[in-house]
This record gives sequence, structure tokens and C-alpha cells, in this order.
Amino acid sequence: MSCRQCVCVKNIRYLVGVKKMTDCQGDGEGTNSPMEVYEKLTAQGEEVRALKTAKAEKAEIDAAVQLLLKLKVDYKQLTGQDYKAGCPPSETCVAPDNRPSADGANDEDTVDPWNVSTSNAKGVDYDKLIVRFGSSKIDQELVDRIEKVSGQKPHHFLRRGIFFSHRDMHQVLDAYEKHKSFYLYTGRGPSSDSMHVGHLIPFIFTKWLQDVFDIPLVIQLTDDEKYLWKDLTLEECHRYAVENAKDIIACGFDVNKTFIFSDLEYMGASPEFYRNVVKIQKHVTFNQVKGIFGFTDSDCIGKISFPAIQAAPSFSNSFPQIFKGKDTVEEHRKYGGNPDVDVAFMYLTFFLEDDEQLEKIRQDYISGALLTGELKKLLIETLQPIISQHREQRKKVTDERVKHFMTPRPLNFNF
Repeated sequence: MSCRQCVCVKNIRYLVGVKKMTDCQGDGEGTNSPMEVYEKLTAQGEEVRALKTAKAEKAEIDAAVQLLLKLKVDYKQLTGQDYKAGCPPSETCVAPDNRPSADGANDEDTVDPWNVSTSNAKGVDYDKLIVRFGSSKIDQELVDRIEKVSGQKPHHFLRRGIFFSHRDMHQVLDAYEKHKSFYLYTGRGPSSDSMHVGHLIPFIFTKWLQDVFDIPLVIQLTDDEKYLWKDLTLEECHRYAVENAKDIIACGFDVNKTFIFSDLEYMGASPEFYRNVVKIQKHVTFNQVKGIFGFTDSDCIGKISFPAIQAAPSFSNSFPQIFKGKDTVEEHRKYGGNPDVDVAFMYLTFFLEDDEQLEKIRQDYISGALLTGELKKLLIETLQPIISQHREQRKKVTDERVKHFMTPRPLNFNF
């Protein structure tokens, strides 16, 4: 799942679905009128519904949905508006946001492991990212199925669309229903001696997945990569890996079901592991890697779908103004605030679990009943116990406990 990251299982069936979609994208792109795209969208929506009603193969449905999303992106680029069934565009409809700016910049989003940026004032277009990376949207149907299969209320990261896309999550749920084995796999590139709260988001969600599905977890610490790309010594990189492991362990992972390893430490100590790496390198083509991570031939930088608390460009350029709200209390009371661009509210969507309380805060802020300072106070009250609990748990993580997590051993799982 994509933050807004994915728990991935790659398979041939999914690749076929992607190819079917891309095969349909080259017929005169850029020459269609808004009405023609609207008509294609309407027809594609009907096809998706028909496939679901007929309970077609998952790969076929995914391909149809991907084409639908791609058409929605085209429609928005042409008209500047989101597609709405039964509401055709006017003949003069033109997208104002798509016109080149004076300096020649465009609205292309940049999303990679290090940066999230866009020149569009509305922020990153995540539907467009889904199309670009060939993943699938986590829709309400999938969230409902996760609840049904797991027997647990979906995590608020899922309910609120923070994790918004996936690859083959239905295949994972199928395996779970049939009592077939699978495991979680994630990682961290340690570049400092501590992780900030944003770094913990994927691990908070991974912890939930481990608990709900009662499955083993492998966490890779890529300290070798940091040595190659950062101005750090080997000793610093490995020390950061150990310190980051303490932060991760403090999230509450089950030591009997979790294995954490450092590349610098494990690659040389396990010939079998390195042999597996070589086998994978031989069988995974560069084009497949580009398809998964959004690599380009020119820069070879992997782009993955992380959520952007700083999704709108103004977040990095005008950070104080975002917190400030209106110039005066009177103006704020009269006009209200905008939760869609307020960083304090965005953090609350990540860390406040109560949906009803979050919605009340949103409505109060929009109406002006809740001031910006009061909103920040609510965020502080929400974050303080979370951070305090994590710090207390981290104090309990000894070097010996880290060693236990990082020692190769059989993991405890029942399949």
C-alpha cells in the first residue's frame, strides 16, 4: 500500500493488467475534445461496473479501472474540473491550471524517496500518480474487504485515504482466507541517529498489519546505501542503523515474529542471502524496476507514492503563513480557516484516531468557531502522549534486545 506507501506483491497477472491498459492509451492522445473524453469516461465507467457485476477476473477489472483513472486525469487536464457523471463539459471549458507559466514551468508532480513537490496550487494529484506508477486505488470496496477478512476495523490510515494505493492487495487477502503463508517486508534507510515522527508512519501501519494478520515481518536497514550516497563513514552508517532499529522496535513489534537486519552486517554473514539477491537481480529486468518505482532512463531515481504533508508547494515556501490563518481573529471568525492547507489539521488526520472528533474539528475550523491557535493546541495535546509513549518504550530497548531482533532465527507463525 502506498504512505499514501504500499505493501507490494508483484505478479504476472498484474503485469498483464497494466499492459492491457497501456495498449489502449496511444490512440490520438492530446487530440480529443473535452466532450470526447467525457463520453469515453462514461463508457469506461459502465464497462467497469459491468465487469464487477459479472465478477470478471481481478486483472481484467484492474486494467479497466486503471484506464478509467487515466481518462479522469486527461479530463481534468483538459477542463480543469473533476469528472462528474451526468454533467458534460461546456464547449468553452478550458483548464486554466494547465497553461504554461511565465517561466515555462508545468504542473508535473515530483515524487521520489527524498522529495515531494508540485507547481499546482491544489497540491499533488494522487490519481495521476496512481496511473503513472501502475498501482491500484484503495477504494471503499477494498477497505470493506480488509475489514471483513481481518475481522478488525480498518486503520484510520486506510479509512482516511492516507495509504491510498496498492499492488495486488486482493491477492494477499485471498491467501489469508485460504490460510496460505505470506509475510510483511519493509525497510528504512538510516541517515541520522534518530527518526522523526514522519518516519514512523509506515512502521505504525506495518505494526497494525502484523497484529491484525498475525504474520512475520522482515525489516531491512539499508546502511550500505547510505554509505554510498551520503558523506558518512561505514561506522556512522552502521551506528545509525542500530539507533534507528531502536526507534522501530519501540513501535511495539513482536520480537518472535520480527527480523531486522543491516545490509552491512548481514550481506557478508549470509551467503544464502546474497545468492538470493543475485538470483533476483538476474531475473528482474530494468524495465520492470522502472515500472514499479517510476525510474526514468535519464535519472534512474526511484519514485514512490508517499503522502505529502507538504503536498501543496506553498507548504515549503510559506510554512509560517499556513499556521497563521487569517490576519485577525475577527476575520477568522467571519471567514473561517481552510483545513485542506493547514499543517496542524493535516497532522491531526495522521494521529487523531477518532473520526467523529476529527470531523467536528474540521467543521469548527471551517466555520471560524475554532481558531488557528486552538487547532495547534489540539495537535499538541494529540501528539504529546504518542511521542512520550514512544520515548518511554525506546528507553527500554537495550543493545541486547536489538541484537535479539537482528539475529537470524526461525520466526513464530502459524500457517
